[in-house]
Amino acid sequence: MSSSEIQTVKARCAEVGWAGLTDPEKTALLGNKRWRMDNLYRIRDKRGKEVQFKMNWAQRQLFRAIWYLNIILKARQLGMTTFICLYFLDECLFNSGVEAGIIAHNLEDVSKIFRRKIQFPYSRLPADIKELVWPTTDSKTEMQFSNGSTISVGVSYRSGTCQYLLVSEYGKICAKYPEKADEIKTGAFEAVSTGQMIFVESTAEGRGGDFAAMVKTARQLQDEEAELTQMDYKFHFFPWFQEPSYRLDEDVLIVSEMQQYFEDLKRQFGIELDQGQKSWYVKKAAVLGDKMKREHPSTPDEAFEAAVRGAFWAKEIQVLRQQRRIRNVPHDPALLVHTGWDLGRNDSNPIWFFQYYGGQFRFIDFYENQGVPLTHYVRIMREKREQLGYNYGFHYLPHDIDVTDLTQENNLSRKQVLESLGVSNIITVKRETDLRNQEGIDSVRMILPKCWFDKEKCDKGLAALENYQLEWNDKRGEPGERPLHNWASHPSSAFIQIARGFSEFQEYSRQEMEPEEEAAY
Repeated sequence: MSSSEIQTVKARCAEVGWAGLTDPEKTALLGNKRWRMDNLYRIRDKRGKEVQFKMNWAQRQLFRAIWYLNIILKARQLGMTTFICLYFLDECLFNSGVEAGIIAHNLEDVSKIFRRKIQFPYSRLPADIKELVWPTTDSKTEMQFSNGSTISVGVSYRSGTCQYLLVSEYGKICAKYPEKADEIKTGAFEAVSTGQMIFVESTAEGRGGDFAAMVKTARQLQDEEAELTQMDYKFHFFPWFQEPSYRLDEDVLIVSEMQQYFEDLKRQFGIELDQGQKSWYVKKAAVLGDKMKREHPSTPDEAFEAAVRGAFWAKEIQVLRQQRRIRNVPHDPALLVHTGWDLGRNDSNPIWFFQYYGGQFRFIDFYENQGVPLTHYVRIMREKREQLGYNYGFHYLPHDIDVTDLTQENNLSRKQVLESLGVSNIITVKRETDLRNQEGIDSVRMILPKCWFDKEKCDKGLAALENYQLEWNDKRGEPGERPLHNWASHPSSAFIQIARGFSEFQEYSRQEMEPEEEAAY
C-alpha cells in the first residue's frame, strides 16, 4: 500500500470512526499487512463455524518466507489455499489496479474457493472498510473493485497483466489433466511478469509431471544454498508432524512395521515423534492406507513415493522400494546389455538398458529424447559402449519398427534403417490388439517382482512407470478405461516391449550370444 493510499484510508477511517480507530497510531495499523491478515478477515473453520482468521504456524511461516515464485508441498488441512486467497484479496482491497488469479483443479473447486474464500471474507468485512472499496462486478467467479483491482477463480488463466497467481493442487492437475497442466505452464505462468508473485501449492501425485519437476529444481537450489533470482522458485515444505492438532493422546497398538518407520525417521532425518503423534499417524494411516505419505508426508521425498490413483503398477513398485531394489545397480561387464524401445516420430523415443541373469532383470540405464533421427539413438548406444563398456544383445522394439520411414529417400523401414546402422538382433514385438493395453500391463506386472533398478540412471524412466495410469473420468470422478497418453506413456510402452518380447523369445535370451561387432556402431 502506497503512502498516499495509507493516508487516504487513515482519513476515511477517522471520518467514520471505524472500530474506534480514530487515533492516528491505531489507524496506521491498516497500513500493516500482517496486522490486517490477523484482524480484518472472517472465515468458516473446518467445522463450518464462522471465526476470525488468524494465521496458524504454517501460514505464518509462509508469510515470513514469501518469495516472488513459491512452490509449496504440504500435508493436508493446513489452510494454505485459504491463506493465499486472503493474501490476494487483501492486496486487491488495499492497492489499486491489482489483478489476482486463482486456478483450481476442477469446476467444483472453482465455485467452492470463490464462494468460501473470496466472497465470504469480503462480505464479513466491517461496513466502513467496504465503503472504501466496493465491488463493481460480483459474479460467481470474479470480483472487480472500485479501485480497479480484480480477483478471479477459474480452471485456467491467461492475461498479460496478472500480478498475483495461485495454482491450487497443481500435482493433481499434472497427473489427471496433462493438457491443462501444459496450458498452465505455457499460459498462466507466462502471464505473470518477472517480479510479481506466483504460488504453486499441492500435495504430491506421483514422481512425474511438472509439479514434481518444479519441486525437484527448487529443492536443488535450496540444497545448494543458491541465491535465488526473481525467476527462481523457492521451496516451502510443511510436514504433518508440525501441526499441533495432529495427535491422539490415547494408547494405540503400533505394529512392528510402523515402529520401524518411526525409527527410520529418527535415524535418517532426526524426526523424533512423541507417543501422541505416533498414535495419530497409526490411526490415520489405517484409513488412508498407501495414500498416507501423499496426504501427510514426513519428508519431501516420501510425499512423491505414494501411489498415483489409477496407476497400473503402483503397488508393485512400492514393494520394490520397500525391498530396497531401487538402488545402485552396476553394469556387469560379463553380461550382455539388452534394450527396450518405443518409437515416436514427434513424440518421445525412450530406451531402457538392462541385463538379465539368474532370473533377475537388472535395469542399469535409461535414455529418452524426441524430435531427432534414429542415427542419434545409435550414436548414444555407441557412446555408452565406448564409455561404459556396454556389449549389446537383443533389442526389443514395437511392431511399427517395420513401418516405412518416410524421412528416408529409399523408403526403408525403421528396422532396416537401424540394421543399416549396424544394430542387429532386433526382436519385433507383435502388436497388442487390446486398446486398453491389458496384455502388456499384465506382462509388466509379471516381471516387476524380478526387477532391480539403478536409482540414479533409471530415475526418469521409473517415474514414468509409477505414473502410467488410466484416463480420468470427470463425470464419474473415477479412472476411465484407457491408458492416459502423457509423458509417462512412451517409457512405459518401451518397458512393455521388454516384458512381452522377453516372454516370447526367452529361449533365445538364455543362449550365449556373441557381442555385436565393434564396427556396428
